[in-house]
Amino acid sequence: MNARKVKKLLSSQPKPNGEKSPYYDLAEKHHLEVHFYPFIKVERVSLKEFRQQRINILDFTAVIFTARTAVDKFFSICEEMKIAIPETMKYFCVSETVALYLQKYIVYRKRKIFFSQTGKIDGLNNAFTKHAKEKFLFPVPEEHNDEVCNFLNDKKISFTKSVMYRTVSNEFEEGEKLDYDMIIFFSPLGIQSLLSNFPDFKQGTMAIGCFGNSTAKMVEEVGLRLDCMAPQPDYPSMGAALDAFLKENHKHHS
Repeated sequence: MNARKVKKLLSSQPKPNGEKSPYYDLAEKHHLEVHFYPFIKVERVSLKEFRQQRINILDFTAVIFTARTAVDKFFSICEEMKIAIPETMKYFCVSETVALYLQKYIVYRKRKIFFSQTGKIDGLNNAFTKHAKEKFLFPVPEEHNDEVCNFLNDKKISFTKSVMYRTVSNEFEEGEKLDYDMIIFFSPLGIQSLLSNFPDFKQGTMAIGCFGNSTAKMVEEVGLRLDCMAPQPDYPSMGAALDAFLKENHKHHS
């Protein structure tokens, strides 16, 4: 095992809300000190960038939301541009969670909010068929896949895509040190953020864990050593993979 004994761990995500988290359970079980710091953050596009897209929100009769972040950024743009969204606007959401989140901004009325039961866009198939004549606006992040667009095109739905937010590297304070025995990453952008904030980063005996194949690929591409990864057949979650890794790590250093 190339990694030193892990006593202090950094998860590159925001601190969980509430007192329940697999990280707190692991901290207790393996006598760890656990810290949280997001290496990436989501940023809304500026009004100037939005205007360059030449999109008039009030030209549309329906909005498609695939994430709560998209809901926040859409209403943030409306607020800043002083756009009053008409009562008649319809909302098509990829999950019930996203649909319920709309209550933060509008009065929830079933006749104008539709959501997929499956968490995938095709779960809205019937709703799109029924409302095929609507003019749809689809807020997206700068980096997005075309799964939803392909589905809408196949159904011959009239929609316009609008880039409303992007994921960017979070800044660390100058002179900050990465004083941890292990760091966990959840996206390739997190790795890029590490290297842009700490250009002289040397892994040495620090352990690196990650979630997802694209993140694992990025770890290896930049020449770092991957010590712990999820999901795997035996470890579907990051918590399960970490538990197994820490057990082995502490046994090795006992």
